[in-house]
Amino acid sequence: MPEFVRSDPSMWEAVYADPSVPLDRALVRQIIDDQRRLSRRWLYPIARIFSRLVVALVSVVKRVLPFRWMPLRTMDALCVWFLRNFVSPDAVDLLIRHFVVETNLVNFIIRNTAVAMEPVTLRPVALSGLGDQAVVEHDVNVYDVLIALDRVELERPAVLDFSQLDVPPLDAERRHRRLLRLDIQTALCFMNIPFSMALTVEEYRRAVHSIRFDDSFLEILAVVCGDDTFRHWKVGALSLWMDSNVDVPQLVYRHAIVCEYAHARLVKLAHGAYPRHTAVEFD
Repeated sequence: MPEFVRSDPSMWEAVYADPSVPLDRALVRQIIDDQRRLSRRWLYPIARIFSRLVVALVSVVKRVLPFRWMPLRTMDALCVWFLRNFVSPDAVDLLIRHFVVETNLVNFIIRNTAVAMEPVTLRPVALSGLGDQAVVEHDVNVYDVLIALDRVELERPAVLDFSQLDVPPLDAERRHRRLLRLDIQTALCFMNIPFSMALTVEEYRRAVHSIRFDDSFLEILAVVCGDDTFRHWKVGALSLWMDSNVDVPQLVYRHAIVCEYAHARLVKLAHGAYPRHTAVEFD
């Protein structure tokens, strides 16, 4: 009887080759390499549960003791120290990149609508730039632009302004010796703990809820650009659904991917497709 030839495809190679992913191939490879870290497979499931339990406990106790347990400056210093010593440079690079990408999206909306608001300036290029309340500022920017859009009629302008969609070279301090090299999702689980401790209950709730505006931003971009592609990445995360009892690190990770997709679409509309390399090997 003839033998059947069975394929043994690589999941990672398929993810890399997926033509529906609009990202630069080098960035896709960087994300895949981060997801393949041992910490993502073995430590993340534990860190995910641990983080949710600790943050839930902090939330309950802070309702009884409603004051700021940790200065925001201390939180910033602690998170930068953690990233510098326990998180892989590639993961740090992806995290810094997210702040730049989200600022680019916010500024694109500001420049292409009649909103009365100056472009925001949060574009860190180094690990140290994640201090000075950058995490809080990047959430506040989302709220500020949405509030400023009140009573502004959304429409496609005659000419779209695609300026400042660049991502400058980023310094993740790759030469600094790490004690561990955690993946970005595991790192987010641990970083969520001091974040919940430093913010008040309402500040933390506001920060978590900002992720629910992803669909809002995608809808705004779809209208402004006259491009339904942005709507394909919506997941029905209604901004009117007030629920902060969620897996924050997981949602933050998805939020970062959605921002990358939207940013890549803008770059493509402005300059054409990203390069797609075919020569790649996966272990």
